Amino acid sequence: MSLVLPSSYILIFEPVTHTAQHLNVRGDPPAQRQELSIVYTDENQQLPPRKLKSGPLRLTLENRTQHRVLPGIYIGNVSFKEMISRKKRYLTAARLLTNQTFREFYRGETLDVEQRLKLTSLSFLFTDLQGSTELYERVGDLQAFDLVRAHFGVLTDAVTAEHGAVVKTIGDAVMATFATPDRAVASALRMRDAMRRLNAERGREDLLVKIGIHEGSCLAVSLNDRLDYFGQTVNIAARVQGLANSQNIFATEPVVRHAGVEALLARHNITVHARQHALKGVSELYTVYEIP
Repeated sequence: MSLVLPSSYILIFEPVTHTAQHLNVRGDPPAQRQELSIVYTDENQQLPPRKLKSGPLRLTLENRTQHRVLPGIYIGNVSFKEMISRKKRYLTAARLLTNQTFREFYRGETLDVEQRLKLTSLSFLFTDLQGSTELYERVGDLQAFDLVRAHFGVLTDAVTAEHGAVVKTIGDAVMATFATPDRAVASALRMRDAMRRLNAERGREDLLVKIGIHEGSCLAVSLNDRLDYFGQTVNIAARVQGLANSQNIFATEPVVRHAGVEALLARHNITVHARQHALKGVSELYTVYEIP
């Protein structure tokens, strides 16, 4: 096709293959007509931006896929900007994988065993039930099991209330993920309050939960037909939980320095306390913050 390019930003976008060609059109028309070719394939193409002059252009579009393509040419004017402003927010992998409903409905729809999905930021929350062995010995297996099940219920509610997801339970422990650190800390505060209410209803401090939180990059993989996570971030989160006691929540610096977490702690009038700790697998002392 032949067209005349205005001096503007122009996008040639094909929504089936998601192929996008960005054009920065500036300057006076050249002496000869410009040429541009785009070939659509089944591969996910990343076309480099092009600089062109305003004026006549011969545009060649070739479809090498096995299906129809629907390319469109968009001029970056006021109408284009208004259309873009109405677009819906995209769903990131972190937000999707930390959605409890998604994990429950698509429990069997895991990654291929050879696939590795790199997530640049995910917040991990680990819990453990303090003194569970003594609890089983003191009240018996049946009653202790009912108490532990009730504790899992309130923890799961606290996770889902902050748009997180329970990845797995390990004995009396819970591993949960959140898209952002403030969601993880808010969930931890909910957990602590819920456990206090549960203990108050029973009139005994039997259910004491230790909580640790860390944020960072990780790998999402399939293990035992379930989506799981691996990496140093996961290891550190588990180690931080091991430092915690039943009264305070322990979190790392990337968590407490998050803007959302700072605002959350300010609203609750909570002052954190930094401590240096040696973590297994970490060569240097690690700064861990107590959230009282």
